Parts: sequence; structure tokens; C-alpha cells
Amino acid sequence: MHNPFEPVRDGRTLHTPCVAIIFGATGDLTKRKLVPALYNLAVDGLLPPRFSLISFARRDYSSDAFREELRLSVSSFSRRKPLRDDVWEEFSSRFHYCQGNFDEDRAFVRLSEIIKQMEDEVGGPLNRIFYFATAPEFFEIIARKLSEHKLLSASPYGGEARVVVEKPFGHDLDSARALNISLLQCMEERQIFRIDHYLGKETVQNLLIFRFANGIFEPIWNHKYIHHIEISVCESLGVEGRAGFFDQAGVLRDIVQNHVLQLLCLVALEPPVAFEADAVRDEKVKVLRSLRPLSNECLSRKVVRAQYGTGSVAGKTVPGYLQEPGVGAGSTTETFFAMQVAIDNWRWAGVPIFIRAGKRLAKRVTDISIFFRQVPFGLFSNHVEQVAENVLSFQIQPDEGIALKFVAKPPGSRVRIQPVNMEFSYGSSFGVEPPDAYERLLLDAMKGDATLFTRKDEIEAAWSYVSPIINSWREQGAGAVVPSYDAGSWGPYEAEHLLFEGAGKGWRRL
Repeated sequence: MHNPFEPVRDGRTLHTPCVAIIFGATGDLTKRKLVPALYNLAVDGLLPPRFSLISFARRDYSSDAFREELRLSVSSFSRRKPLRDDVWEEFSSRFHYCQGNFDEDRAFVRLSEIIKQMEDEVGGPLNRIFYFATAPEFFEIIARKLSEHKLLSASPYGGEARVVVEKPFGHDLDSARALNISLLQCMEERQIFRIDHYLGKETVQNLLIFRFANGIFEPIWNHKYIHHIEISVCESLGVEGRAGFFDQAGVLRDIVQNHVLQLLCLVALEPPVAFEADAVRDEKVKVLRSLRPLSNECLSRKVVRAQYGTGSVAGKTVPGYLQEPGVGAGSTTETFFAMQVAIDNWRWAGVPIFIRAGKRLAKRVTDISIFFRQVPFGLFSNHVEQVAENVLSFQIQPDEGIALKFVAKPPGSRVRIQPVNMEFSYGSSFGVEPPDAYERLLLDAMKGDATLFTRKDEIEAAWSYVSPIINSWREQGAGAVVPSYDAGSWGPYEAEHLLFEGAGKGWRRL
């Protein structure tokens, strides 16, 4: 596998050495995702030379003690089993722990000293990746302290500083705008990498390759040939200890505003002028701005919210949402959301797009299904009542792959028509396990490639679209009637009815 940080012919390197500084390093995200992803990059030989890691958190640890804790995390959560001692020793030899509160100047002075010492040892530029793996209320204070201590400007050797901001990026349009303004007072837009881990998944990236590197699909990727589109982000788990956060957010904020709208953009965007960050993000923003504004009629007829009740998942009885520990009494927070979306532009005029996301559903699966129009003439109507439609599906999790459903005649003397699938799976086709999403995104942040990260106008356009829904629910207040669905089902009847009304059939079985 090619290392993008390897020296080129004249001896120069494509990129400078790098130090990653993780704020909130004692949290689950660091232990379950970030450090295992960095270790996997080390196994593949993809980290820049002399890569270093600084863990910044409020708990009191020594560097050695925290290094051992990270080793246990990598052993548990890395996709590379078992942990390789030689790689770990080299990878962890430049780990440091910096203890302090996020508003504590002394802690940022210590952080500056550690980074300066590293640059002196390297004797040249050192890029800094500041990763905000904290609760959102700390984003602004950390950015301000980094700015006050000159850690976001170029170092004496010329190294660059970049900031990776985790979601949620705001809880509505006003808060997202305020956060953007606050961050941009401390740094430039090109330094901000707003992360959505869905964009690091292989099949999500493959959407662009599939569409724009294959001459047979792009000519039919429009309203003339596509009947409707379904995007599903389904989880079998409940709130799983996150009730405090989730009851304030709900599925619309937690999944739809970011993950689902990102998938929609990649399905619907126009060909960018180049596979470069701003060119791709320009086209995504155009999609968001082309979404038909939600009228009062749309909000009442084409938007569904619901909560899961008691039920059975994988043979185990589970409580309803209102019985989950930490959920407020009488909460109207949605655990399921579905709606019909329209894109008002030349390519997608008249094509209904249906999105849904929910918890405690029948299975964990994320899928994009493209339904093509039926053939214009029933040539085989004497042999079959209805020919099954052609469906192109992208499964993003848990098993990444692409499938195309078409019809064929099975063997025999009688004319019959039967649906068949042509399937592509990452595991079987390439013989390797696809990398974790965070591996790709961390690597891109170190390279300075923002293609798979969201831009300021993109964040605000997404919030602008869902704001009428949030405002409508707020006006309904605590007395609103929220439909329920059985845990372990595919959601409420209202969601099925939504698709029957808009597409003449129910959701595709996943």
C-alpha cells in the first residue's frame, strides 16, 4: 500500500512530520476509534515519519500509565488482531500525556512546551492536528485557548495547524452559525475539518467512483430513468447509555441532519470540475440549496416521527424509549424519523426521495437504493403480471458492497421471468477488510485534504433545511402526539404509508 508521506525522488517528502493532539483523550471516542485507527495506519505503514501523539484531558495520568491504557484499548477495538508488539512499541514511543482543564492557561503552556520540544528534535516543520473529541460545549474555549497561545498559527519552522471538530456541530441553525463565527475568529476556514465519520466509509466514497468513473451509469442518473430513491440508516440498538444526550437531540439532529443529508448529497450532486475538496463541496452545497423548502403541508403529510415502545430485538425483550434510564417523563423526542424529499433542479425534477433513520429497528443496516423506472411496454405481460423493477443498492454497513437487481429467464421450456442479483462485496472482491472510516479521515486530515470534511456553508445549509421541522415540533410542545412502533420492527405504519403515497409501494426489504 502506498504511503503518501514517503520521500519523492529528490529526497523531499510530500508532507511534513505530524503530531496529533486529542482533547478529551480519556473518552470512549479516543479509546474505541481514534487511537485504534491511528494504530491500524501504523500497521499499514501510512503514518508520516516521526508521528507523535499528545493526549490532553482533565484526569490525572502519567504518560506511561495512559500509554498502557491505550494499549489495552487498541487490543480490544483495533480491527488488527492480535496487536503486534513491534508496531506498538514504535507507534507508542512518542506518546505524551498533558493533564489540565480546557480553560486552564498553565495546561496550554505545558502543551506548547511539549510541541516545541518535538519540533526542536525534528529540526524542521511539524504539522499539528488538534482533534476536539470533547463535548460540544468545550469547542469554543479550546479553540480560544489554542489561539491565545499561538498554537493555531504557523510554527517557527513553518508547520501548519489544523483542527478536527467532531459532531454535533450545533443543535440548530443559530447555534451552528454561532460556533462557526467563534471558530473563525480563532483560525481560517481552511484549517477547520468538520468530521462526519460516514464520509470515511468505503462504499460512501465509492458512490463518486461508481457514478463518475463508469460510463454506463451517469447517462441514466436522472429523472428520465430513476423512479425514486430510498435512503435508510437503521439501528437495532436503543439509546445505550446516551439517554442524556439523545433525549435532547433525537434522530433528526443525531443522524438525519448530518449522516443522511451527506449521503443524499453524494447521490444527487452534479459532476465536480475536479476531485478536489472545494470542487466536491461546492456541488454538495448546491444540492442542499436545491432541496424544496418544507411547506406546512409537507410538514404535516410528508414528515413522520415516532418513538419505539417495548418489543423484542434478537430474541431479547427490550424496554420502550420512555422506560429507558435517563429519558425524561413524557418525552416527545423522536427515535424514528422519515420524510419525502424533493430536489428542485434539472436532474432530479419529479423524483421523490425517501429518507428514514431510527433506533430499535429490525436490524442494523445503512442502505441507499436507486429504483429505476419500469420498461415502457409490457412485452411479457402474457407471461408475468408485473416485471420486477431494476434496483441498484449501496450497502454502507454492516457489510459494505453494491448490488444490482435485474430480471432474467430461468432455465426451462416455459417463458418465465425471475429477479436476480449481481453483487459486489468488498471482502470477497478485494480479499481485504475495508479500513475503518476514521482511518481514512485521520489520514486525510494529516495530508490536509478536506474533500471528505464539511465546509461552513454546507453545515449551515443542512441546518437551514431541517430548521422548519425543528421549529414545527417546538411549537407543538410537550403535548404533541408521537406515534409509537414496536422495538424490533421496521418502524411505524405512518412511514410505510408515506412511501405508498409517494411511490406506490412500501419500503424495500433490507
